[in-house]
Amino acid sequence: MILDPILDVFRGKAVTIPPLDGAFRPNTRLDDAPPFAELTEPDNLLLAAGRLLVSSGNAVLAIAAGAEPVAVETFQSPVTALALSPSGELTVGLQSGKLLIGGKEVSLPAELSCITALAYADDGALWLANGSAQHLPSQWAADLMKKGASGSLWRCGPGGIGFQRIAGDIAFPYGLHPVGADVLVSESWRHQLLRFDGSNGNRSTVLTHLPGYPARLSPASDGGAWLTLFAPRNRLIEFVLQETHYRQDMIDQVPPAYWIAPALASNRSFLEPLQCGGIRTMGIHKPWSPSRSYGLVVKLDPSLQPQFSLHSRANGTRHGICSVAERDGRLFVASKGGDCVLALDTGGF
Repeated sequence: MILDPILDVFRGKAVTIPPLDGAFRPNTRLDDAPPFAELTEPDNLLLAAGRLLVSSGNAVLAIAAGAEPVAVETFQSPVTALALSPSGELTVGLQSGKLLIGGKEVSLPAELSCITALAYADDGALWLANGSAQHLPSQWAADLMKKGASGSLWRCGPGGIGFQRIAGDIAFPYGLHPVGADVLVSESWRHQLLRFDGSNGNRSTVLTHLPGYPARLSPASDGGAWLTLFAPRNRLIEFVLQETHYRQDMIDQVPPAYWIAPALASNRSFLEPLQCGGIRTMGIHKPWSPSRSYGLVVKLDPSLQPQFSLHSRANGTRHGICSVAERDGRLFVASKGGDCVLALDTGGF
């Protein structure tokens, strides 16, 4: 009809999310995996000199099977990103906005205050993701609820010649994976994986319409990559993101832990949203029910297309996966919401 374009202004928008199907078909592999180590909110995983390092709060710990985690370094601020330089120097990003390479603080541009990911390219260049210009890394939920898109991508050439801004207008970049002179970036709030040209900052979309909020990337032994998704999308959260006044009232009046927003873990308080109706029936939490938290790791082939995925479903406990690392046929998975690091045999996938 002729009036349809005019009437569309007054019609509501359909709230849809991508289905968990194909390579994203649900399973229980993460919940079935044995814990490799138990510690509080493990975040970044890193392989360094034969050791498996993990960040937890203000510390970087070395973990091994059957042994207590051993502190390698502690800092005055929570650790938000880890990387290992080609010369073996531990590179650490802190919530305070500081960057340390080999224990020495590096001078950064004033705009860099939300370091979410670090990665070295083959030529020794250091890539840095700045998640937001307004919020700290721990305030990621506020950045999403305010529809933030102030993230940026930075590069420091070999030899530490200083950081150069490569691209901006990124909705919370959370993961980096260098590919030659380019870099892959996971853009959390737009649910997609981007590729940036290292010379001019031009971007292209590699994967889009992901069923969750992508976090960090890590290399796979076959030339592909592992992608983590730290929380799922669901219709209620997508609806709230469309309702400006409701969302602002929620931000102003409700504690962040109880927002209708993604979470790293859930079912820890009776004050949380999404607990009744189709979530729990006769005391049983449905594995297919909508959830604020979830556990999801996706294997990407060398052409960066999804091959398969590993899940901890709505009724599971290994949620909030922010980082993985592959070594000698084993995949180590950090469950920030489940307070543990898992070890899975890649030959069983």
